[in-house]
Amino acid sequence: MMERRMVTVLLLLILGQLTTALEVPLDLSQPPTITHQSPKDYIIDPRENIIIHCEAKGKPHPSFSWTRDGTHFDIDKFPNVNMRPRSGTLVVDISQEKAEHYEGTYQCTARNDHGTAVSHNIVVRQSRSPLWSKEKIKPIVVQEGVPLVLPCRPPAGLPPPIIFWMDNNFQRLPQSQRVSQSLNGDLYFSNVLRADSRNDYICYARFPHTQTIQQKQPITVKVLNLDAINDTVAAFYNDTDLFSEEPADERRPTFLTPSGQSSSKMVLRGQVLEMECIAEGLPTPEISWTKVSGELPAERTSFLHYQKTLRIVNVSEADAGEYRCMAKNQLGSVHHTIHVTVKAAPYWISGAPKNLILAPGENGALTCRASGTPKPSISWAMNGIPIENSPNDLSRKVDDDTIIFTNVQTGSKAVYQCNVSNEYGYLLSNAFVNVLSEPPRVLTPAHKVYQVIKNHQALLECSSFGSPIPEITWFKDTRASTLNSDPYNVHDNGTLEIHGVQTRHSGKYTCVATNMLGISENHVYLEVKEPTRILKQPEYRVVQRGRVAVFECKVKHDPTLIPTMTWLKDDDELPDDDRFVVDSDSLTINDVNYEDAGVYTCIMNTSLDHDLARTELTVVEHPDPPTDLELTEPKKRSVHLTWTPGDEHNSPIEKFIIQYEDSLHHKGSWHNLTEVSGMKTTAHLKLSPHAHYAFRVLALNGVGLSRPSLPSRMYKTEPAAPDENPTDIQGQGTEHDNLVISWKPLTPTQANGPGLHYKVMWRQKGVDSDWMAVTVRNTSKFVVSGTPTFVPYELKVQALNDHGAGPEPAIAHGYSGEDLPLAAPDNVHVQVVSSSQAAVHWDVVPSRLLRGHLKGYRVYYWREQSLHKHSHHHTEKQVLTFSGNHTHGKLPGLHPFSLYALHIRAFNGKGEGPPSVVKQFETPEGVPDAPSSLVVTDSNVDSLTLEWSPPHGRNGHITGYTLKYQPVNNTQLGPLEELALPANETSVTLLNLKYSTRYKFYLNAKTMVGAGPAISQEAVTIMDEGNTQTSHPNAQPYPRQPTHQAPPVSEDFGNVSSTVVDDGVLISWEYSGPEKDLYVEYKMKDTQGEEWRRELVNGSQNFVVRGLKAGVSYWVRLVASSVPDLPPQHSQELLVSVPAVVSRQVDIATQGWFIGLMCAIALLILILLIICFIQRNKGGKYPVKEKEDAHTDPEFQPMKEEDCTFGEYSDNEDHKPLKGSRSPSNGTVKREDSDDSLVDYGEGGDGQFNEDGSFIGQYSGKSGSRDNPEGPESSEAPSPVKAMNSLNSFV
Repeated sequence: MMERRMVTVLLLLILGQLTTALEVPLDLSQPPTITHQSPKDYIIDPRENIIIHCEAKGKPHPSFSWTRDGTHFDIDKFPNVNMRPRSGTLVVDISQEKAEHYEGTYQCTARNDHGTAVSHNIVVRQSRSPLWSKEKIKPIVVQEGVPLVLPCRPPAGLPPPIIFWMDNNFQRLPQSQRVSQSLNGDLYFSNVLRADSRNDYICYARFPHTQTIQQKQPITVKVLNLDAINDTVAAFYNDTDLFSEEPADERRPTFLTPSGQSSSKMVLRGQVLEMECIAEGLPTPEISWTKVSGELPAERTSFLHYQKTLRIVNVSEADAGEYRCMAKNQLGSVHHTIHVTVKAAPYWISGAPKNLILAPGENGALTCRASGTPKPSISWAMNGIPIENSPNDLSRKVDDDTIIFTNVQTGSKAVYQCNVSNEYGYLLSNAFVNVLSEPPRVLTPAHKVYQVIKNHQALLECSSFGSPIPEITWFKDTRASTLNSDPYNVHDNGTLEIHGVQTRHSGKYTCVATNMLGISENHVYLEVKEPTRILKQPEYRVVQRGRVAVFECKVKHDPTLIPTMTWLKDDDELPDDDRFVVDSDSLTINDVNYEDAGVYTCIMNTSLDHDLARTELTVVEHPDPPTDLELTEPKKRSVHLTWTPGDEHNSPIEKFIIQYEDSLHHKGSWHNLTEVSGMKTTAHLKLSPHAHYAFRVLALNGVGLSRPSLPSRMYKTEPAAPDENPTDIQGQGTEHDNLVISWKPLTPTQANGPGLHYKVMWRQKGVDSDWMAVTVRNTSKFVVSGTPTFVPYELKVQALNDHGAGPEPAIAHGYSGEDLPLAAPDNVHVQVVSSSQAAVHWDVVPSRLLRGHLKGYRVYYWREQSLHKHSHHHTEKQVLTFSGNHTHGKLPGLHPFSLYALHIRAFNGKGEGPPSVVKQFETPEGVPDAPSSLVVTDSNVDSLTLEWSPPHGRNGHITGYTLKYQPVNNTQLGPLEELALPANETSVTLLNLKYSTRYKFYLNAKTMVGAGPAISQEAVTIMDEGNTQTSHPNAQPYPRQPTHQAPPVSEDFGNVSSTVVDDGVLISWEYSGPEKDLYVEYKMKDTQGEEWRRELVNGSQNFVVRGLKAGVSYWVRLVASSVPDLPPQHSQELLVSVPAVVSRQVDIATQGWFIGLMCAIALLILILLIICFIQRNKGGKYPVKEKEDAHTDPEFQPMKEEDCTFGEYSDNEDHKPLKGSRSPSNGTVKREDSDDSLVDYGEGGDGQFNEDGSFIGQYSGKSGSRDNPEGPESSEAPSPVKAMNSLNSFV
């Protein structure tokens, strides 16, 4: 027997692998299958038609029939009952009959040629909501502190009603740990309070199916203390239940429900277990729960009604056992044990039996495995008939909960019913056996596209059908290999699962379904998309009310997916408010208010995935002003101030500022008194006497200050003597014989009382004398006259008022008035440091002769003369001030090779004393200044002659000159040549130069000390003998002395030069002085009073000055400054002339194309002359005036409108004729000048003709011809030149 059971088990395991539930396509024959039916317990609404559902499918489509209470239900006999077409659903019209007539147990049967399926039993019952029975409820009077139970006892309904307690205003009665509702609806009071007295305790029952609410009669409760009960007992004696317990004292807990120490409860598996423990006691006890035999299932457990109810959902057998509830207060505890038993209606172990589809000759099994407590019984039926009464089938064998089929044939088609039942319920399931021979077919739509996010799971469906069951195989792209290894997994239903898809998994997939009858395949496509990710999450914001809050939420997503941005506030939609502006990647909230605070969520959705981020908005504002200011603990000099803080508006208060107003002295003026931490609400205030105080408080948070609070009440302090004396006592004289004593007066608050005055005291220091004193009012100084000159004094000032004197004052010190010093510094001597600097030393003036505070010494020095012969005297004095008690100093900026003189004076606060003895000293030779001029006087093809003037400042004996020169090509400099010249030379001719080349020259003078700065100039050699090139405009033909006073030249600068370049003037120099700020300064030459313009050139030895005006001369110099106590150092000043147009091209007049053009013009004019001459011989004489009147068109007027002359050509320098002409000195031809002149081409002369056709006026370089517009008549035959002029008058 055991061997047979083992074989059966092995066979079932094999069959379980072969039989997978399949959906049979409806185009194939199949037995009926119930697809929809009403629930087993079907409660109907008596106001609506009854609809009992029964839907089924099959091929051919099944027919339907019903049984009612176990007998056939003939629908034709009930005119109010109809069956829907192609359906078994019954519709009962209750408009003519009551619904209760159709209550009963219904069962539906669906049958076709291949079998019969039946529904489970459907018990139809009408819902009921009966009325509360009428009753008169007497008022309840109870003693305060005792327990109380208000019963509800609702009428039994179907289904049971939902209970709740409310008052007359339909407001739920408040419940708490003391007052709560039990599971049966009663209202329990652990102890009553006076506040529980009311006359509208109303229990309501809501019946969910009919949506009706029934109301119990109101209950009146009066809670009284013992004395009140005695007073009112007579009034309630006849018609009131009077609770006459002893006075309620505090007591330990006892249970109101459940009763006793233990109880039991049974619950069915899968249902909800609810247990309650309600206790009374004073104080109110607390309830706690434990499971004696194990732990409570945390994920399925909850506590309701203030811990009084334990609720466990989806109960399982493991929830059986003992549960203990404990009630506890300060006086003790009590517990109750509940024994829970779990029973189970039948339930499927491995699911209901599945339809079995077999090919002829195959084997299979139907399994009906279920469990329950107690163990259920299992019965089988075929086509609705118990299997033992069904026709015998050799291929079928029933083995308890399994039917085994072997070698099935077409005749084995049938529907089998499995019924599992015990005392708590039953399960009924239909499963058919269908015998088919079908080649495979793939049911999944062809070419379906699956889109999956990268790293997610992909499920590619391949739903198929066939009999025998097809085998599913998957391929990707080509059929090189099947997909049956990681990351691929093929499920039993044909679905291909891909774990963690990557981009490489995209492509075409093919599923192939195969059985012995054929093959079928389908193609699907997988697209792997990039995940949606929030790159920049919105940040936490703290925003002031009324401002703007902006949350950024930047997202990255797959470009082929359409994203949708959604914002939520507190997990709900944003308010419908125009202030909320949602952009593609941000949320802006304008004019933020307090209601906008909360949690904001940014959600980016695509059709495949989403990502979200949360942030929070906190709305802050200035704090509200404090309120309820109170003054406590009043004392003479102090008081306590307390207040209530205002709303801090989400920003903690950092501190409170207490201000005061003294209405006695400064009414309307508020001053800060003290500050306290934002955690405090009180402050100890120190006060001054004789004041009328009012206080107010301001709060400060992270946003700012609140408005001031309302002022406190006035607090007055009594007057007192001053606590302090004036400060800042000073004594000094304004005259040589007085002493002015001054002080900082006390404020009215510091005076401490009325009648403020001062006692001023003084005495001479170091002299044994008494204090002199005087009392003054309403002033802050006192003058003591008749004092010795500049002697020390001791001073005191004491404050007094009507209530007494202030403390003993401290002694201050001062001096009487000063006078001019009586002596000059002695032992003055000078040490020459260099050619431009000297050091001077002296002895200090004795303090007794200073007659005041020594301020310092002033050194007056001046240049007597240069040491050159015939030099003139200089009398301009310079002053250097040395503050303090100095005994030496340096004199900078001296002229070399000069005679200087100086004297020194001491000075104090009154002024200067007498001068010292005048001391003279000589400065040695220094390097000379630059030569005062350098010009080019003669320029030839290969030579230039230079002339110069000696330096203005020779600074010694000139020993010679050094000339350096080099060719210049634009801004590039060629090799430098050097030439030494004797001191008595002022010109030199340079030979063997390159023709048509620009040269730059540098000339400096030398003394025994060294070479001075250089002057520079530029010139160009001419191109040929007929073209003499003038020197560059920088070379001044008539050098002039500067018209302004130049400052002394510093020896720290050398080789200062200038070069005209395309975009300005290039200034070059050498600087050997200390680190200073270097500037290039420049200004126009002939402008009086113009300020120097400067450019900072630190760290450089050349600089291009741009923006200079063309055709203007400028003074240029270098300046070193920023050395304390010393004047700026200057270089030699250069005179630089800027050409009108800088051009380095060869003169246009020497170009071949220009000469050719001029010749062509001359030939054309000659031809016109000949034509004019012929026409004149034919036409005779005519007056010019008439000809002019005849031609009024301006185009026939050759003269200028403004002066009746022809346009002029004029050379501004020499008015030379065009032949062999030169460019103007400025290298330009004026636009208003004519390009040709007939006078230049003819023999000159006035060129006048008579009225018989002669030319009117003179055509020349001058404009004086307009003085004589008409000349005398002449009968001479016109010359060709005259004829040409005549022709011009018509053209």
